[in-house]
Amino acid sequence: MSDSLHTVTTMPTARQSGCPFDPPKELTEAREHGPISRFPFPDGHEGWIVTGFDLVRAVLADPRFSSRKEFMRHHPLVDLGDFEVPPAPPGEFLLMDDPQHSRYRKPLVGTFTVRRMRLLTERVEQITAEHLDAMEQAGSSADLVTAFAKPIPAIVICELLGVPYEDRDSFQEQIDTFLGGETSDEELIAAYTATQEYLARLVAAKRANPTDDLLSDLTDSDLTDEELRGMALILLSAGFDTTANMLALGTFALLQNPAQLAALRADPALTDKAVEELLRYLSVAKTFMRTALEDVELGGHTIKAGTTVILSYHTANRDPERFTDPHVLDLARQDGGHLAFGHGIHQCLGQQLARVELRVALPALLDRFPALRLAVPAEEVALRPETADIYGVKSLPVTWDA
Repeated sequence: MSDSLHTVTTMPTARQSGCPFDPPKELTEAREHGPISRFPFPDGHEGWIVTGFDLVRAVLADPRFSSRKEFMRHHPLVDLGDFEVPPAPPGEFLLMDDPQHSRYRKPLVGTFTVRRMRLLTERVEQITAEHLDAMEQAGSSADLVTAFAKPIPAIVICELLGVPYEDRDSFQEQIDTFLGGETSDEELIAAYTATQEYLARLVAAKRANPTDDLLSDLTDSDLTDEELRGMALILLSAGFDTTANMLALGTFALLQNPAQLAALRADPALTDKAVEELLRYLSVAKTFMRTALEDVELGGHTIKAGTTVILSYHTANRDPERFTDPHVLDLARQDGGHLAFGHGIHQCLGQQLARVELRVALPALLDRFPALRLAVPAEEVALRPETADIYGVKSLPVTWDA
């Protein structure tokens, strides 16, 4: 191992002032030194952080790197001490390896195909139009997060899984609490526990009286109630929080790039490319971790068995070795193939659903409000902290001409 290998001394928890869409400066600088750096965890564990596109992709595709929760003994921000990290609860398959992972994922694959997601387009259009109508009727300003970005994906995923309409607001609030990165441990545990208890009741209700939804379909399988509860938690939280933050942060990015916004408004055929470029440029699911199950050669270095590796999606998606002018938002970009949805066996199951929602909601918003603009200076927009699982804005005050 070369003594000149770069070291990221601490995990950055803030973005550079005036650059809300760019990865933290320390991680961008690390990638400039090379695609992999040393990372000393707060507990003294000598780990690694991977910032280059090709190496992040390679780790995600390599079964010698594990996603199992009980192997994630080292946290990038805090020293866990002697705390023994338990295995993932039944059904929470994102934190499992095969064959357990595939056992849970396989029954869901047919639900999230491109074809089936396209069939949802009409319903997404209807939900979007209803929220745009409500915004228009309420006046000439709104917080885009609460009026638009959160409710659309929340309603879609809740309908898909069969969450009753009257329960959606409380569910959304609980998910916000344990994914937002700004609550105390006590509040986080309380929200997580309340969500688990609610999902247990929901699974029992679907067993007793199945309806036309995904969770009811899954009750007709060998999955236990506990497993169904865990799967529902993964699907509800992932299907809501990521897309909600993409809608709000994506709108913010477009408003800050008026030439790109004008190009999208002038050519609706650009929508698909625009969505992919926003996914790359923003990378709201910014970092994940893996643990080496054996010694692995990566980027000319040996990753010892048991070593934790942090994968920096946001710097990988800004890698100049992979993308031309990576820090530029270019809706007509030709070099696609981002990692915003991950790669390998854990590649985002709901990526086609997210694409449908983004392709419908963003153009509809821009078409309804041609003069849409920020209602506050850009530097006053409240951003989620880097400690949040998903990056985004906490609120986005916007206005338009009535």
